[in-house]
Amino acid sequence: MSVNRVTTRTVPEEPDGIRTPLRGREAELAFVEARLDALDRGEGGIVRVEGPAGIGRSRFLAEAAAAARRRGTRVFEGAADPDEHVVPLGPFLHGVLADKGPLAGAVGLQDLATTPGQRFWLLQELGDRLRETVRNGPLLVVLDDLQCCDDLTLLTFHTLAAGLSSHAILWLVAVRGGRALSGIRTTLDRIRQAGAHELALEALGDRATAQITEDVLGAAPDPDVLDVARRAEGVPQLLVELLGSLRADGAVTIENGTTRLSAGPPAPRVLPSVERRIGQLSEEARELVRTAARVGRPVTVGQLAELCGRPPAALITALQETLDADLLAESADRLTFRHDLIRETVRAGVPLPLPAAEPPPGSAASAAERPDTAAGTAGRDTAEARRLRTEAAELAPTAPGPAAERCLKALELTPAEAPERARTVAETIPLLWQTGRAAQARQLGASALAAGGLGPEDEALIRLALARLAVQFDFSEAVRQARAGADLPGTSPTVRGRLLAMLAVGLSMSGEHATAEQVAAEAWETAAAAGDRTAEATLTTVRSAVGFHRMDLTEAFRQAERSAALADALGVRTSLWLPEALWHALLANTTGRTAEALALADEGIRITREQGRTAATRMWLMTRTRVLLETGRLADARADAEAASPATGDPGPGNLADVTLRYVMLRVALHAGDRQTAAAYAAEARRMRSDGAPVVRHFGAWMLALMADFEGRPDHAMAALDEVMTSPAVDRPAYAGLIDPADAPVLVRMALRAGRHERAARAVALAEQRALLNPGLPFLAATAAHARGLLDNDLTALVRAVRLYEDSPRVLARASALEDAGRKLAATRRPEAVPYFETALALCARSGAERDAARVRRRLRAAGVRRRPSAAGLSEAWPELTAAETRVVRLVARELTNQQVAERLSLSPHTVGSHLRRAFTKLDVTSRAELSRLAERRDSGE
Repeated sequence: MSVNRVTTRTVPEEPDGIRTPLRGREAELAFVEARLDALDRGEGGIVRVEGPAGIGRSRFLAEAAAAARRRGTRVFEGAADPDEHVVPLGPFLHGVLADKGPLAGAVGLQDLATTPGQRFWLLQELGDRLRETVRNGPLLVVLDDLQCCDDLTLLTFHTLAAGLSSHAILWLVAVRGGRALSGIRTTLDRIRQAGAHELALEALGDRATAQITEDVLGAAPDPDVLDVARRAEGVPQLLVELLGSLRADGAVTIENGTTRLSAGPPAPRVLPSVERRIGQLSEEARELVRTAARVGRPVTVGQLAELCGRPPAALITALQETLDADLLAESADRLTFRHDLIRETVRAGVPLPLPAAEPPPGSAASAAERPDTAAGTAGRDTAEARRLRTEAAELAPTAPGPAAERCLKALELTPAEAPERARTVAETIPLLWQTGRAAQARQLGASALAAGGLGPEDEALIRLALARLAVQFDFSEAVRQARAGADLPGTSPTVRGRLLAMLAVGLSMSGEHATAEQVAAEAWETAAAAGDRTAEATLTTVRSAVGFHRMDLTEAFRQAERSAALADALGVRTSLWLPEALWHALLANTTGRTAEALALADEGIRITREQGRTAATRMWLMTRTRVLLETGRLADARADAEAASPATGDPGPGNLADVTLRYVMLRVALHAGDRQTAAAYAAEARRMRSDGAPVVRHFGAWMLALMADFEGRPDHAMAALDEVMTSPAVDRPAYAGLIDPADAPVLVRMALRAGRHERAARAVALAEQRALLNPGLPFLAATAAHARGLLDNDLTALVRAVRLYEDSPRVLARASALEDAGRKLAATRRPEAVPYFETALALCARSGAERDAARVRRRLRAAGVRRRPSAAGLSEAWPELTAAETRVVRLVARELTNQQVAERLSLSPHTVGSHLRRAFTKLDVTSRAELSRLAERRDSGE
C-alpha cells in the first residue's frame, strides 16, 4: 500500500498471538491480588469467574496465574477441551502434570481415573497429594471452562475444594455464563455453599474499548473507527478479531497519530472464534444456526422447525447445542443471536440466502405459532419424554447415571401441569440419589411437593422416593416421609404397601422396634393383597431385625437370607431400600460370622462400583468399616471410613455414617491412643445424643461412655449410658445399650470401676441369655464367659473365654480376654501369665492397637519380662510399621504403583495410599525413591 511516510502509515503488522495489555479489569485483578495476599497468609478459598463466550475469562485466569508465580506461589493450570469431554479428569490431571514440578504420584492417578468405580479412591488420593504439596507452600489451582469438564472433574473439584478448605489452596475457576448443564449447576451450588467468591466479567466500557483499539491498531482511533469497535459490544475476543481483520485487509490507516477508516464502513467480517464454535457443532446444530441467520430476525422454535422441514421435538438436541455454545439465546418465546457479529459471521458463510426469508403465507411459521401447531409441538414433546423415560427404565439396573440424565431431559420436556410430571419426578429421585446427587434429588422432590396440585397416588410415589433417599442420611426424615405417604387416602394397595414397608424399615433403623413390628404386620397384609414381592423382600428384612432385637439370631439369619434371595431374584432396581444383603452383612458381623460379613461387603462394593451406584457403594463401605474394626484391621477400617465420609452438600445429618464410620473412627482412635482424633469424634457423639432417632442417640451415648472411660472417668461413662439403660424395654437396644456383643466385657469393666455392680450384673445376665438362646454361635458364648469372668473375678470363666475365642476372627476381643486371663494369673502364678500377655501383645501390635499394646507391655514388665516380645506379623526389618504397612512398603519399594499394590493385596487403592502415608511419616521419608533406598539398606542388613 502506498502511504505518505510523514503523516500517514499503515497499521503496523504484528505477529499473530501477540498479547496486548489486559484492559478494563483493574478491579477484578485487584480482588485476585487480595486473595493471593490471603493465600500467602495460609488462607485458601474458591474464586469463580463467570462471563459469556469471548469475554476474556481465559486471559484473566492467565494474568492471575502470572501474578501468583511472580510471588513464588506454585500454580497448577488445567482447562477443559470440548473435543476431550469424555476424558475422565482430563482437565485436572493436565494441570497437575503440566507444571514444572508435577503433583507427586499424579501419573499413577491417570490409570485410576480411567478405571470404572474407583472415584472414591481417586478423590482420596488426589486430596492426599494436594495436602502433601501445600506443606511446602501455598498453591493456586486454575481450572478453565468448567462447563466443558467431564463429570469426574466436576466431582473432584467441588469435593476437594470443600474438603481442603482449611489448607492454603486457592481454587480459581472460570465458567461460561448463561445456560449450564445440570452437573454444572450442582457444582456451582456446592462451591457457593462452600463460600466461593464470585467475579462476573462484564462487557468492557468505552474507555477500555478505545484502549484495546489503540493497542491493536497502533494509534488512537477516530470516532468512525471507534464506532466500528463498538459493534463488538465490549466483548474483548470479538473486538480484537474484528480489529485484526480490519488491519489485515488494509481497511484502516494511521494519519497524524490517529487511526482512520480507509474507505467508509467495512463489510461484514468472518470472525475466527465464531467459526471455531460453529465448527464444533453437530451438522444438525450448524444447519439450525444457518437457518436462523437466513431469517435475519428473532424466530420461534416452531418456525425454525418448519423451515428445516423437521418436527420441533427433533430439534431439541441441536437447539441445546447452539444455546450451550452461546451462539443463540432465548428471549421470551423466541430465539435470537447472542451477538450481531455472530449472525454476520454465519451469514458470510452461507452461499446463498433463502429465496424467501419470510415463510410462505399461511404456513405455521408465518404466524406466532397457531394453537393447533402448539398442540402438535406439545404432543411431540410428550412422546419424546415418554421415550426417554422408557430408555431410563431399561438402563436403570446397570447404568443409573445415563438413566438419570434421560429422566432429567424428560422433565425438561414435561410441563409443570402435565399429569405425568409427578411420576417422572418419582422415577428421577432414586436415580439421582444412587449416582451421588442426593441433594439434587431431595430438592427435586421437595419442589414437587411444595408446588402442590398432586393427586394422592403421585404424592405418595414422590414421598416413597424421598423416604428411600433419606434412609442413608436421616432416619427420622425417612420415617416422616413414609408415614405421610402411607396416610394419604385413595392410594393403590401396591404403593401403600411399599410405603408401609419403608416406614417399618425406617422405624427399625431408628431403633423404634415395637412400632416397627406393628407397622410391618399391617404392611404384610397390604403387600399380600397386592401380590407385591418387592415389599415382601423389604419386610422380610424387618422380620430379621425383629428377630435380632429379640435375640433369636437363628430366625434373624433365616429371614435375612430369605430377604437377600428375594431381592436378588427381583433385581436391585426394585428394592425399596438398598440391597438387603447390607443387613445380612451387619447381622453376620455382629454375631461373630465375620468372614461371611466381609465377603458380602466386598462383593457388594464390587458390584455397586461396576454399576456406578455411588450411594450403595458408600453404604457398603460404611458397613465394611464395622467389619474391619472387629477383625482388628484398624488401618483398613480407618481408610474405608475416610473414603466413605459424607460429601459436602449431603442432605441430613448422615445417620448411617453416625452408626458406622464415625463410631469406627472413634474406636480406632481409642485403640491407637490418638486422643485428638478421639476428642473430635466425641464431639460428634454429643451431637448424636440429641438426634431424633433412638438408635443414633444410643450410639452417641456408647461413644461418649467409651471416651470417658479412656479419660479415666468411669462415673461419667456410666452417666452417659443412663438414658439408654433406662429407656423402655421394647425399644432398648438388644445388647442393653451396647453396639456389639463383644462390648459386654467392656461395659462390665466400666461399671465395676464406677462401683455400679448392678449394672455390670445386668450386662452379664443379658450376655448369658443371648448365648443360651443361640447355642450355635460360639462367639456369643465367648463374650458371655468373658463378661462373667470379669464380674466374678473368676479365672476359670476367663480361660474358658480364651478357649472359645481361639478360632474367632474377632482379634481385639480375643486379645482382651487373653489380657484379662493373664492379669488374673499374674496375681498368683506369674510365669503362667506371660504366654497370655505375649499372645495378646502380638494380636494388638498386628492390629495397630498401639494403646492396648502399650498397656500389655506394662503388664509383661510387671510380670518380670524385660525382653521385647516378638509380635506375630511384625517384621524385624521394619519395627516401626504394622504388618499391613510393611506389606505395602515392600511392594512399593519394588516400584509397583498403588494400583498394582492394591490388586496384589486385594485392597482398594485408597487403603494402599493410607498405609503408605503412615509409613512415610513413621519412616521419615518423603518420596518413593527415598523409600526404595531405605528398603535396600535394611534388606542388606545395613
